Amino acid sequence: MKFQAMELLFGKNTPKQMIPKVTLLAIFAILVFTITPLSYPLFRYSSTMKNIKQIKQQPSSAFDDLNESSSLPSSSIKKCDIFNGEWVANPKAPYYTNETCWAIHEHQNCMKYGRPDSEFLKWKWRPFGCELPVFNPFQFLEIVRGKSMAFVGDSVGRNQMQSMICLLSRVEWPIVVSHRENDYFMVWNYPTYNFTLSSFWTPHLVRSKESDQKGPTSTGLFNLYIDEPDENWITQIEDFDYVILNGGHWFTRSMVFHENQKIVGCHYCLLENVPDLTMYHGYRRAFRTAFKAINNLKNFKGITFLRTFSPSHFENGIWNQGGDCVRRKPFRSNETELEGVGLEFYMIQLEEFKVAEKEGRRRGKKFRLYDVTQATMLRPDGHPSRFGHWPNENVTLYNDCVHWCLPGPIDTWSDFLLDMLKMEGVRSAEERRLHLKTN
Repeated sequence: MKFQAMELLFGKNTPKQMIPKVTLLAIFAILVFTITPLSYPLFRYSSTMKNIKQIKQQPSSAFDDLNESSSLPSSSIKKCDIFNGEWVANPKAPYYTNETCWAIHEHQNCMKYGRPDSEFLKWKWRPFGCELPVFNPFQFLEIVRGKSMAFVGDSVGRNQMQSMICLLSRVEWPIVVSHRENDYFMVWNYPTYNFTLSSFWTPHLVRSKESDQKGPTSTGLFNLYIDEPDENWITQIEDFDYVILNGGHWFTRSMVFHENQKIVGCHYCLLENVPDLTMYHGYRRAFRTAFKAINNLKNFKGITFLRTFSPSHFENGIWNQGGDCVRRKPFRSNETELEGVGLEFYMIQLEEFKVAEKEGRRRGKKFRLYDVTQATMLRPDGHPSRFGHWPNENVTLYNDCVHWCLPGPIDTWSDFLLDMLKMEGVRSAEERRLHLKTN
């Protein structure tokens, strides 16, 4: 048996004849493993098709300097909450720039518009008790090969999608396949992987219409039909594999709530005989309606991720009254806490998610909590502030402490998402194993 195995490796040679070959192979192997790591940085980021093809064949090791060697999610190695942790220094970041990625929205292109510091780019999220690998675009695209993903919500969701496009650009640029001439509803496709990425802009998740451009606070007055999901997204997502739902900052504006075609209340509308139910009523009902609509989709077999509220960081005033975000480094977890509107929105999301998830299990639907709130709360340094336009431009733009610079902290949301997708693979394998065992 030993000689048969040796014949397969070396041909029909006797052990005695084989010794020089074994020695030469051993020397050659030592040289390969010694020289390859030294030469690897020279070709890691090559843009030629030849090198990209070579890297694609080994996606798990293509970015080993980014801690990408593990194919298992960090939470599968041991019990670990990847969303609870601290920001730690990462001198290797960022993994793209505003000069290498064309997908960055102008108002989030902070370096282009003169942001003087760059230290805010050099951090990564470290959960307590485990490591969260930096996003591996090769691994991600292999996982989502032949699948589709929809970002449903406001402009922070679009901000996240553009971050993902930039991160994936190290492997492939998508082609635009959308049929609308605006960036509110975009569809992209990665042809090599047949992966479709879509954005559905719906700031309130439910049907809404601006009735007054100024309103009581000069930020508009909106009619919200809190029992009707916005058809712009709910009629489109049934065939998607992944739906990432988000919403938040638009609910702080003045709103009138409609239910069963009747006005039932409002948030700071100052209309006579209309009770003020506060923004929290509208927020809760919007998510409840959105979740219910997803659970009622008969043919939807995908996974719904609730991407939790992303807090803003205005100081010394609100967004349209001189507020700004001027901090230049992350908070430590013991230096701040979620409070006020952010805390209320976050708790409402968790409560409505719990109800929807329970009902979803009964109906064969999958809901996952994509909890970015703590990590985002600790990053007051990552917003565009005034660096979303030239100082001398004749534009009416406020300091932006809601959206995120690209590159910037929002790139870490893809680290979370990849880990969650890998965990879905672990779950699926476990379910198959149990199914085979019972049969």
